[in-house]
Amino acid sequence: MLLYQWHELNRHWMAPWVHLAEANAKIFSDPSSWLSTLPGAERVSAYNELLHRLGKDYEKPEWGIHQVETNGVITPVVEQEVLRKPFCRLLRFKRYTDDAKNIAALKDDPSVLVVAPLSGHHATLLRDTVKTLLRDHKVYVTDWVDARMVPLADGGFGLDDYIAYVEEFIRHIGADKLHVISVCQPTVPVLAAVSLMAGRGEATPRSLVMMGGPIDARKSPTSVNSLATRNPLAWFENHVIHTVPANYPGEGRKVYPGFLQHAGFIAMNPSRHFMSHWDFYSDLVKGDLQDAEGHRRFYDEYNAVLDMPAEYYLDTIRTVFQEFLLPRGRWKVRGEKVDPAAIRKTALMSIEGELDDISGLGQTAAAHELCTGIPKAKHQHLTVEGAGHYGIFSGRRWRDVVYPQVRDFIAKYAG
Repeated sequence: MLLYQWHELNRHWMAPWVHLAEANAKIFSDPSSWLSTLPGAERVSAYNELLHRLGKDYEKPEWGIHQVETNGVITPVVEQEVLRKPFCRLLRFKRYTDDAKNIAALKDDPSVLVVAPLSGHHATLLRDTVKTLLRDHKVYVTDWVDARMVPLADGGFGLDDYIAYVEEFIRHIGADKLHVISVCQPTVPVLAAVSLMAGRGEATPRSLVMMGGPIDARKSPTSVNSLATRNPLAWFENHVIHTVPANYPGEGRKVYPGFLQHAGFIAMNPSRHFMSHWDFYSDLVKGDLQDAEGHRRFYDEYNAVLDMPAEYYLDTIRTVFQEFLLPRGRWKVRGEKVDPAAIRKTALMSIEGELDDISGLGQTAAAHELCTGIPKAKHQHLTVEGAGHYGIFSGRRWRDVVYPQVRDFIAKYAG
């Protein structure tokens, strides 16, 4: 199938028009240009900017976390690459200060590993999650690499490899003082990784916080779950897996392209996105630059997508959404059985959004039913009223409702 090649051809064909639209938008809005004085100039500018944003390429956004307030002090933050793997970079956002009292406090803060989703968007989607956690924690995050940028010589990457990465990151940071937060898709491989480590007698993290993930996708199935169960695995392999074209380092690699995943995101709520773009156009015409900038920031992130390795994508469809191997107790990773009951020393917190249309109610809380080796006193669950999927880890509800409880839960088991 040549869909990826056709997509690239269309992208290159559109490029001159997209750049022309960008130029027109600036010319008709720049106060120093005589064209901005013409009647209707603001509408011409708004139309061209909208056209430019609908057609442009969206690169991976920067994390852009340069400072955070800790203990009432503005503290600089530096992004560091701690470990590099072919398909992922382990990052640490390190806080620096020359205030003696603040230094002592920062040293005592718990270490947190945020395992970001590998499900279409870049890990920067969790920017708000990471920045908020930095107030009271040492924060590490998995920054997944776009599969089209990984040469074939680096081998494949399946769900088992994802689990191995998580195990390696936990060991590298040090499980004895670590707390792990998994958001959405990684709740499953993170629970598997910690279960396998516990089964071998290895040290496990002090706590696990699982947010909006498909631990048991049979509960309250959503449209995402229905798509996976409605079609056989061969359908996904034949219809959504494509080959990276020659203009990328990953030429020849089989992937689930980001542009297809993005189309799926839009298709879930097309009217909402249409109205958002219409409001953006109207804001530009009215000169409401604050709301227009908010639209730009959101879609700069939302429209930036990555390709997923085909092996990983198909493994996830089969294991998580079709055969439900984890909740059925039938999952083996490289010959080792995944047994969440083996986890005994790790506290467990699950978080769900009341209105989550991606991971339905009960799917994440199912982790408690599986982790029977954890004492009941170390189990905690939170359902966030009025929150959708993104609201439990980003935005006002995350900062004001969810984070305080996550912070207190981690502090309780920090030791």
